Amino acid sequence: MSSSLVVESRPEKPPIRQQPKRKISTLPLVAPSVIALLLWMIVPLVMTIWFSFQRYNLLNPGAQKPVGFENFTFILSDPGLWTSVTITVILVVSVLAITIGLGTLLAVLFDQEFFGRGIARVLAISPFFVMPTVSALIWKNMLMHPVNGLFAQITRGLGLGAIDWFADFPLLAIIIIVSWEWLPFALLILLTAIQSLDHEQLEAARMDGANAIALFRFVMLPHLSRAIAVVAMIETIFFLTIFAEIFVTTGGGPGLATTNLAYYIFLKALLEFDVGGASAGGLIAVILANVVAIFLMRSVARNLDT
Repeated sequence: MSSSLVVESRPEKPPIRQQPKRKISTLPLVAPSVIALLLWMIVPLVMTIWFSFQRYNLLNPGAQKPVGFENFTFILSDPGLWTSVTITVILVVSVLAITIGLGTLLAVLFDQEFFGRGIARVLAISPFFVMPTVSALIWKNMLMHPVNGLFAQITRGLGLGAIDWFADFPLLAIIIIVSWEWLPFALLILLTAIQSLDHEQLEAARMDGANAIALFRFVMLPHLSRAIAVVAMIETIFFLTIFAEIFVTTGGGPGLATTNLAYYIFLKALLEFDVGGASAGGLIAVILANVVAIFLMRSVARNLDT
């Protein structure tokens, strides 16, 4: 007796059609923030360019009229402008040297094991979180005051007499204050960089007979070169616009001894009420800042590629 095997064929399922992914345009989402950012950047710049070609003084606003490049000619022929540029360069270079030099040494120190290292790191970084105005007031009234300041008490105790920092050494006082504010920033970046150094490389150098100075010069310092370049670029951009420390302590004086480019523009705009001249000086400052920024960015990029 033969049996037949019946195989039932199952109906094939229709292929699942994949729904095309709906592309959502992100332009409506980012457009408001982009427009607000552009307006925030472009409107002040356009107004500065407009006023730089106008004779506009707040004491006589009705006498506004276009004067072409007269404001630029007057500003560029003003000895005060070049004095402020010189003060700016001295201030930037001095503070960079102090913050990067001491920051590198402190980064190497805080990378070592010692008792209370965590507390020391917190105390070393904390000045960076103090507002510039507050730190300037602390240095002016509590540390550098010629009568009641801590430094005056120390020098009197040593029989040296008190030093009036803001009258005798005003620019040095500003350099010390700004360096105290920005040293923690350099320390934080450099300490993070040095902690990424391979300790096996240090151990190999020690086994080869390298002392502490040789380790720092030939191992640690080359490793920190990129971080140092980044710190120099960021700090330089901020140091070009130092204002609060000068305003609170010296007011740009004595004379123009502590008047940097930012404070020079402030004097033109809000003390001499010369909006046209201040706008021309502001554009000159913008051009100089962009030249410095482009140079620093290319230097950092070249350093990162090596």
